[in-house]
Amino acid sequence: MKAADNTFTVDKAEDSSGFLLWQVTNLWQREIKKALEQYGLTHSQFVLLASVHWLTLHKQEVTQVILSNHTKIDPMTTSTVLRTLQQKGLLQRQEHLTDTRAKTVGLTEEGKKIIKKAVVTVENFDTKFFSVLGKKTNELNKNLLALLNNSR
Repeated sequence: MKAADNTFTVDKAEDSSGFLLWQVTNLWQREIKKALEQYGLTHSQFVLLASVHWLTLHKQEVTQVILSNHTKIDPMTTSTVLRTLQQKGLLQRQEHLTDTRAKTVGLTEEGKKIIKKAVVTVENFDTKFFSVLGKKTNELNKNLLALLNNSR
């Protein structure tokens, strides 16, 4: 039943897509954080390392700007997290050969070793977490992509 002074357009909190997305995202991130603790990585560090690995495997040049665009992590945060990963010895950054404003990014051998294990852990977690959706997982992914593509 609606209160007399209701400012909301929904009758129940679970009718709010944004609120549900926020709740699921928080649950998912909390569990991912636990899964990554064994590697000494934050979720942002994992996403950036995994993206360096992904882009490299797909023969794409990896710069800080490309990583920021690929991950949707803002450029300043990307730079800060990459600096931390460099200090941990998991990646290397160097001046771009032709663009003096850009830095290329690559994994160290230790970075490759850790990210390969961490990707398996995260993919296994994701499979289990999203398994409740069954065959609807592909539909979820399409809907999430529609939201991402609409925000550009």
